[in-house]
Amino acid sequence: MERAGATILETTVHDAVMGLPGLAKIREHHRMHKRIVSWAREHRPAVHVPVDSPAANFPICKALKREGASVVHLVAPQLWAWGSWRIRKLRRDTDLVLCLLPFEQEWFSKREVPARFIGHPIFDAPIDGGGLDAAASGFGAGEPRLCLLPGSRPAEWRQNTPLLLEAFGRLRAEHAGAVAVIAAVDERSAGWIRSVVERVGDARDRPEVVVDATDAAIRWSELCVVASGTVTLQIARHTKPMVVFYRANPLMYSLLGRWLIESEFLTLPNLIAGSEIVPEFVPHFGDSRRLVESALTILGDTRVRERQREALEAVCAPFSGCAAGPAAAEAIQEVLRGRGA
Repeated sequence: MERAGATILETTVHDAVMGLPGLAKIREHHRMHKRIVSWAREHRPAVHVPVDSPAANFPICKALKREGASVVHLVAPQLWAWGSWRIRKLRRDTDLVLCLLPFEQEWFSKREVPARFIGHPIFDAPIDGGGLDAAASGFGAGEPRLCLLPGSRPAEWRQNTPLLLEAFGRLRAEHAGAVAVIAAVDERSAGWIRSVVERVGDARDRPEVVVDATDAAIRWSELCVVASGTVTLQIARHTKPMVVFYRANPLMYSLLGRWLIESEFLTLPNLIAGSEIVPEFVPHFGDSRRLVESALTILGDTRVRERQREALEAVCAPFSGCAAGPAAAEAIQEVLRGRGA
């Protein structure tokens, strides 16, 4: 957005958190909220476009709705996964929800929230196979080839990198020729990950760390071991087999998570499929043994890999012909036209 010319008032992307934030983070967001609302009162925006994150966005939606702005959600709040009681807040302070997942439009519409499926931006541009193959040409040689994806948020890659390194070590004990690439989201995360990788005793057990090459690493790989998130749709798009996990605090999950989560599945390909088509360890506690067992099953059986690939093709089918960016822009313009803007 900044590169496109937007003025950035506040940013949280460099230190985003999942789950319950600490007191300092709550105070920081409270201050941001006040500054954003103050700006809105001065500039009177016609449309507010929140993205996901109900905890951060719902209070701002309520405030801007009171100031006369229309509210168009881009990326539907995942109320179908947990906290469905918040649907009343969404219904009250929303003009339209733009849904990136195929099942969401029906879910929201049944609850009297205007919703429209627009596709997902991951699928907007075609895969440049030749360019990705060229980008991956310098990756390590060996078999099997593994893509390790520790997540995009600082808390994720800090806690998941050691687990993935442990998993790779165990996989190499079964497949001595195995090679791996860790796909980092930026130079900041790559530097930290490399510092951890360099502490691995045997250099052969050290994956290569790459930046801004996630699609190339996925295409190059035979199997991905991935922290649950949007990147699972990137992997699905390449129809690459995967094992998905998400580490959680056992105490917090026991006290809150298991009572709040309403969805049977939390990994995007499984959610869209309505069944467990990829191994899902969400939440995941403990070491890497269960991840490695699933990975070895996939690597050791061609039929398992083919079944997963076929299921991933079916998951991707609803996105065919969609263009999320243009569809979102048109929907926002419709709301503006409805205001007479």
